Amino acid sequence: MARALRAAAGNAVGLFSRLQAPIPTLRASSTSQPLDQVAGSLWNLDRLNHVAIAVPDLEKAAAFYKNILGAQVSEAVPLPEHGVSVVFVNLGNTKMELLHPLGRDSPIAGFLQKNKAGGMHHICIEVDNINAAVTDLKTKKIRSLSEEVKIGAHGKPVIFLHPKDCGGVLVELEQA
Repeated sequence: MARALRAAAGNAVGLFSRLQAPIPTLRASSTSQPLDQVAGSLWNLDRLNHVAIAVPDLEKAAAFYKNILGAQVSEAVPLPEHGVSVVFVNLGNTKMELLHPLGRDSPIAGFLQKNKAGGMHHICIEVDNINAAVTDLKTKKIRSLSEEVKIGAHGKPVIFLHPKDCGGVLVELEQA
């Protein structure tokens, strides 16, 4: 038994020393382009602007983030041109956008019919040139949900990319 324990301890030490061995570094070919820039592209991705959550009860959701979690929460803002009311939850390095339908024709109303408790609706990523992004993505056969850029909740141009072309995620691009 003692011999077996010593052997096991020796094997563990050997394994531990192998884990401490330097890990070979892989280097990408030298390039002056940032990692988030597509070769030959006239636009770049920027930061995550927000994660949008569809909620069945906007007041209840806003109160949860404000009163329970202690987050800074905006007042509700109706956006009839988008068929939603929004509340922004400031998280320091990004935001959450709480979405509630304005009327039965709202795209959020349909989402909530399928997802009664609500849930993640989309992510929003800033781009440095939304018009170039839209043109480039069309050439790459990435569909958008509208033909043209619209003004979004932050008063900036936005466009939504089709989730079937984006790994199942509805992606909103917003001009930085």
